[in-house]
Amino acid sequence: MNNNRPIQLSPNSLNLYYECPLCFWLEKRMRTRRPPPYPYALNAAVDSLLKEEFDKYRNKGEPHPLLVANNIPAKLFPNQQLLNEWRNNLKGIRYYDVELDATLFGAVDDILEFQDGKLAPLDYKSTGSNVATVYDRFQLQMDVYSFLLEKNGYKTIKKGYLAFYVVDKKNGFDDRLPFKKEMQIIDADPSYVKGVFEKAVNLLRSDAPLAHSANCQYGQWLKRIGELKEN
Repeated sequence: MNNNRPIQLSPNSLNLYYECPLCFWLEKRMRTRRPPPYPYALNAAVDSLLKEEFDKYRNKGEPHPLLVANNIPAKLFPNQQLLNEWRNNLKGIRYYDVELDATLFGAVDDILEFQDGKLAPLDYKSTGSNVATVYDRFQLQMDVYSFLLEKNGYKTIKKGYLAFYVVDKKNGFDDRLPFKKEMQIIDADPSYVKGVFEKAVNLLRSDAPLAHSANCQYGQWLKRIGELKEN
């Protein structure tokens, strides 16, 4: 392992660190990843279409109907060129920590700008579930995005906006997938992000954790395989 390899972590990386430090260490240091999940091609397609839709309103200088319907006193971040950079999965909005010699970055979906110039992250979420659920990883995502905005010199309102597009199963299909739209507003707390980032980086530069987390399904699978081999 080349310990001089640049360390670049994202919200997904920190979520993996929370789930299981050993899985995190194996993926980011040893390049040994968990088995990939089933590809969410439909979610990715919806995400792409939503970016196009929101950009149309941005370029016209008009508020998106979802913001109007939810009485959100903000406009879409007007700098399309910079937003495109922040959306790029290979770049995103970035913060390089000189002391840690490591980078934290995230690819945002969108940004809201309020009258006082303060910003807030806006993320699109599509789901086939009946209820829009704010998972812990969504909270972490909003916290990290707020942290990154502040580290790039912007003030934030300490809020995260989740635009949920929930498949409406009550109104049939008719060759079109109907969605119910709702906005979830959550408090964002960027204050702890630097500490988690530092702990994750330090872990990558140390020996591996002794074992998988107790609740790690992959660790349980490996343990069971080991037991079968012993028998």
